[in-house]
Amino acid sequence: MKQSAIIWPQDFLPGTTDNFASNEIIVAGLTAQAVWDQLNDTSRWPGYYSNAEDIRFHDGSGPALSANARFRFTTFGFPVEAQITEYVPPVAGQAARIAWHGWVEGDANSRLDVIHAWLFEDLPGNRVRILTQESQKGVPAQELARTVPNPMINGHQEWIVGLAKAARG
Repeated sequence: MKQSAIIWPQDFLPGTTDNFASNEIIVAGLTAQAVWDQLNDTSRWPGYYSNAEDIRFHDGSGPALSANARFRFTTFGFPVEAQITEYVPPVAGQAARIAWHGWVEGDANSRLDVIHAWLFEDLPGNRVRILTQESQKGVPAQELARTVPNPMINGHQEWIVGLAKAARG
C-alpha cells in the first residue's frame, strides 16, 4: 500500500523554509474518522494538548473546523491567526486532510508564517496513520530550528499522542 503525503504550497515546500517539523504515529484499533472527530472539534484540543488555548472563530462559527474557516488560538506562547487551506474529511480509501495557514503578526523580526498540515489514513489491519507536519517562515522559525530538541517536534508529538488517546476514548 502506498502511503499518502502532505500536499504543500510551493512557497512552504519543506527544505525551503526556515523550520520544518514532522511527527507521525501508527496506532492499532483506531480509525481515521475517530481521529478526525477529535481534531475537527477545536473545543476538544485543550483536553488532550496542553499547548492549545484561547481558541476562537472570527465569524462566530466553530468549534468545528470547516473549509476556509478563520480562527485564532494561542500555542507555544504565540497568538496565532489561522485559516483552513485544505479540508478533506475521511472517506473510505482516501486519506483525510486538514491544513491551515497560521501567522503571527509582527515586524521583520517577529512575523511568523506557517502551514500546519494533518493527514489521517486508515491502514490494513485496523490501524490508522496520524501524520502532522509544519513548515515555517520567519525569524522565530529560525530560532526554533536552532533549538535542540526542536520544540515543534516535542510539542507536536504531545499533540498526536494526545489526539490518539482522546480518539480511543
